[in-house]
Amino acid sequence: MRWRVGDGPVLGWYAPGRGERESPLVFGGVVAFRVRGGRRCLGVWRGGRWTACPVGAAVAGRVTRAQCEECARVDRAHSVAADTFADDPRPYHVYVAWFGPGLVKVGITGVARGGARLLEQGAVAYTWLGQGPLMAARRAEELLRTALGVPDRIPYERKRALRARLPGVAERAGELAEVHRRAAALGDWPESLERLPCEVVDHGEVFGLEAIGGFGSAGRVVDELTDGGVVAGELVAAAGPDLYVAVGVSGRRGRGQGASGQRGRGQEGSGQGASGQGVVIDSRLMSGWRLGGLDGLGETGGEGDGEWSGVTVPVRGMPVVQGGLF
Repeated sequence: MRWRVGDGPVLGWYAPGRGERESPLVFGGVVAFRVRGGRRCLGVWRGGRWTACPVGAAVAGRVTRAQCEECARVDRAHSVAADTFADDPRPYHVYVAWFGPGLVKVGITGVARGGARLLEQGAVAYTWLGQGPLMAARRAEELLRTALGVPDRIPYERKRALRARLPGVAERAGELAEVHRRAAALGDWPESLERLPCEVVDHGEVFGLEAIGGFGSAGRVVDELTDGGVVAGELVAAAGPDLYVAVGVSGRRGRGQGASGQRGRGQEGSGQGASGQGVVIDSRLMSGWRLGGLDGLGETGGEGDGEWSGVTVPVRGMPVVQGGLF
C-alpha cells in the first residue's frame, strides 16, 4: 500500500515479467480478495525497478516486511536511515509528527517526497521544522530528540490503539505548535539547515478518522494471511498501512457470507474469522502474497452485488487504550 499526496492510498502490484501497476483504494468501495499459495520474498527495489529475490525465499505470515534476511540486509545498506550516503545532494525536511495526545516524534524525509512519508507512518498531523542537507537534517533530528525528549520511533500498535480516541483538530494543532515553539527556541541548530514556520497539516479527513471510532471497541485486527483465506468488505478508512474494513451483515452490501462459508453471521470470537464488525488489515501483511479476486468481484473489489462479505483469516482483538484509573 502506498500513499499519493493529494490522491489518497493505492495498492501496488508486481509480478515477474508483467511489470508493476497500481489500483486506487476508495472509501465506500469494496476490498475483496482470496489469498493463494505461499508468501514469498519481494526482493529489492533499486534503480527504479524490482530485483527479484534470487532464491524466492519463503516469508513468515506474521512479519510486516515481506523480505528474506539477505534482501532486507541489502535494502538497509542502501537506505537513508543507514547514513551510508553522507554526500547525498538532495534536500531533506525535518518534521515533528503527532499520533495522539502526548505522542509526537521527530524525523526526516526527502523534500521531493512532500508529505508522503507522514501519510505512510499514519501521522494524524505534522509540521515541518527545517530543511537542508541530509547530514544537517540528521544532526537536527538528534538535537530535537534529545533536547525535547521525543522519540524518533513509535511502536505501530500504539499508533493504531490511539486512533479511536483522538481529540479535535484544534487540540492536535495546538500541541504541535507548542512542540514547534520549543524546537525553534533551541540553540545549536546546524547552520546549513533552514528553519521553517509552523504550518500544521492534519490528516483527519484524508484518513477518514471519523469512521475509525467504532473499531476501537468492537473491531479486530488481522493477525496474518493464510493460504485460501478471504478478506472482503467495505473500505471505510485508511491510515498509514492500515485498511479499515466493515465486514459481515452490518456492511453496506449486507448479503455476505460469514467465515464458515455459509450465508449468515459466520464465526465470531474463534480467532479465525469476523463478521458484523470492523476489521483492520495491516497492508504490509499482504505484501508477498498472491491475491486473487472473488466471484463477482475484481481483484480488490468492484461493482456488482458482491457474494462475499467476511474474513476467514486469523484475527485478534483491538488493543484498548486505558484512560484514567477511576
